[in-house]
Amino acid sequence: MKKKEYYFKISCLGFFIFCLTQLPLYGQNEENVLFAGKTEVDVFIDGYLNEDFYNELFFYSDFDQYFPFDTSKSVTKTEVVIFYDDKNLYVAAKIYDKDPGKHVSMSMRRDFPTNNVDAFNVILDPFNDQTIGFLFGVNPFNVQREGLISNGGGLPEDVDFSWDNIWYSATSVHTDHWQVEISIPFKTLRYRENIMDWGVNFFTSDTYRNELSVWNRVPRQFELINLAFTGRLTFEGQLGTPGKNISLIPFALASDTNDNLAQKTRKNFSVGGDIKVALSSSTNLDLTINPDFSQVEVDQQQTNLDRFELFFPERRQFFLENADLFSNFGLNNARPFFSRRIGVTIDSATGQNVQEKIIGGARLTGKFGKNWRLGILNMQSASDDLLSLPSLNYSVFSLQKKTFHRSNINFFYVGRHQFNFLESDQLNSREGQNLAGVDYNLASRDGKWSGKFYWHQSMKEGGSTGYSHGSTLTYNTLKFFATWTHQLIDTDFEAVVGFVPRKDFFRINPIFGFNFFPRSKIVNRHQILFSNNWIWNQTWGLTDYNLSSSWIVTFQNTSIFNFSILNNYVKLFFPFNPTGRTDQQFQPGDEFVQTGFLTSYQSDLRKPFFFNIQLINGGFFNGNLSQVSGNLNFRYKQFGSLGLNYNFNKITLTEGFSGSDLILFGPRIDLTVTNYLFWTTFIQYNNQFDNLNINSRIQWRFRPASDAFLVYTNNYFPESLMSKNRSLVFKFIYWFNI
Repeated sequence: MKKKEYYFKISCLGFFIFCLTQLPLYGQNEENVLFAGKTEVDVFIDGYLNEDFYNELFFYSDFDQYFPFDTSKSVTKTEVVIFYDDKNLYVAAKIYDKDPGKHVSMSMRRDFPTNNVDAFNVILDPFNDQTIGFLFGVNPFNVQREGLISNGGGLPEDVDFSWDNIWYSATSVHTDHWQVEISIPFKTLRYRENIMDWGVNFFTSDTYRNELSVWNRVPRQFELINLAFTGRLTFEGQLGTPGKNISLIPFALASDTNDNLAQKTRKNFSVGGDIKVALSSSTNLDLTINPDFSQVEVDQQQTNLDRFELFFPERRQFFLENADLFSNFGLNNARPFFSRRIGVTIDSATGQNVQEKIIGGARLTGKFGKNWRLGILNMQSASDDLLSLPSLNYSVFSLQKKTFHRSNINFFYVGRHQFNFLESDQLNSREGQNLAGVDYNLASRDGKWSGKFYWHQSMKEGGSTGYSHGSTLTYNTLKFFATWTHQLIDTDFEAVVGFVPRKDFFRINPIFGFNFFPRSKIVNRHQILFSNNWIWNQTWGLTDYNLSSSWIVTFQNTSIFNFSILNNYVKLFFPFNPTGRTDQQFQPGDEFVQTGFLTSYQSDLRKPFFFNIQLINGGFFNGNLSQVSGNLNFRYKQFGSLGLNYNFNKITLTEGFSGSDLILFGPRIDLTVTNYLFWTTFIQYNNQFDNLNINSRIQWRFRPASDAFLVYTNNYFPESLMSKNRSLVFKFIYWFNI
């Protein structure tokens, strides 16, 4: 039997087992019910709940603990009320504490982290499908955060805080509590018309008591954002359309760029912008013309000791809303569509991502009927003779059908086609391509079962085809969890607009673990975790395995300790040297067994000084690797912080191979004078690219979702401090509704 046929039958068996797991889909979670009345009163958002109409409203206050325990009522008392008028949804809350005036805030910058800060948060599921939702949060200093929740909120990465939109809040601090008022325009949200029930939840973090509390109970083995555990928000009457909703977001940009390596200077002034048109309360059309993303913060660099490409997340606003309709197909190492392939390329001299010119694009996203979602994306890039890039058109189509209670099936198509041709060998990887597939996403009602099955087929111009297949299944309870994953990616599979760093392999990856919760004032939980990852290649057989056994301790003060024993195996199938040297390379067929350990510690993030450190030591190819990485941070109240990210690798090789010391560190200064004025300076030294990068950005948010940016970037040769290239950019963005 051929290996490919064998792998395929194993995959089909996995799919059969996967289908059997559809049986346990109907567990029922507890559901609190909250009533939202309609008001005719003009509501003024000032953070003080002293208006007369508040005396007539019922405040809900029965919150449960989520951390440190999920079996007790909350110690911190939170009172919350929700109501609405024709244009806005209003939320008001009182949070009682024992340490007034000494609240913890990482900074005055938007989009603060979930844990280890004082905050009140609202989760909304306007379609009441426990699949997609919104999160709005406010801390006592009226610092806001908002995020989009996708995939049911089963994982921490399922909430995207890069999303930005218009809403309003105000806070006030009193002797024994603080108050918050929130106003969310219905135009900001997506929902079905003439519906009376949404999903809703609230959670509060209190750093003094080190407690996270939630209105509708969420078991602590699940994420707080998990939409399977929302309560029910019932409106007094049916919600109609929010009316005409067209937003114009123009920008003006002036820049001065000096490329010393190419001895070219360019001054530029450009205008462009976005248009957002709500075709209905649940569908939206986004248009962009001559977009520029220079205000997006520079990527945090990574040291690459692997044989394959590293992943950098998307943070550009245009690609974020309903991004799950486009970007969540496949698994993390086999994405058929990766939006950063559009308008971004790598500058080989600095290792930095740089922009390619985008002429414009359109995106239609929304929900149709009760169970259907649609996404259509089309982008057109411009040719660039300097970078030898042709003009390319990118198109993505996605159709999603809800099945059972929280599961769904997705069909998609991704295409890239070239509009003009340049005489360059670099264009071989820019050939046109079509790619289609289907994903089935499993999510049980009680959240215990989750998983995915997918099949993707690529069709390259010229006739070659290839496939990518995989499935994953997770069972999660309080004391035990297990995951099975397998993947099969064909030799001929191509995803030129995706993220597939490796192909031509078959992989299985079982993971299982146990949680223990001692009766202790110091330790919150012990976790024992076993991960096994095996990879086979059709030509070389077994090429990799990664085995690890971990002991993880979460303390009551939120600090975390981890110790892992590692056992890895690598068989090379192309020349490679982890130091990056091309004159000394291990050859295909060389085999290495590598054993070692990893230990890490994250300190209490509530303290003014906090840190994270990770140590790795053990075998590395024919030698040894010693790695120290992590970060150091000092926070001065909510006004500013100093940070240092670091990664030091000492690689020792034998048998005539030279070792290397790879150094990456990045000091960071973050000053937040007010809720509206921010200054960040980020310095990164990376000797793997022989580059020193400085990025300094001033942001003034002069009104909701409207900003002025001044951004300075310079890349240097570290030894001589001679500039490779530099740029100074001023950008002005204004959001207004018609």
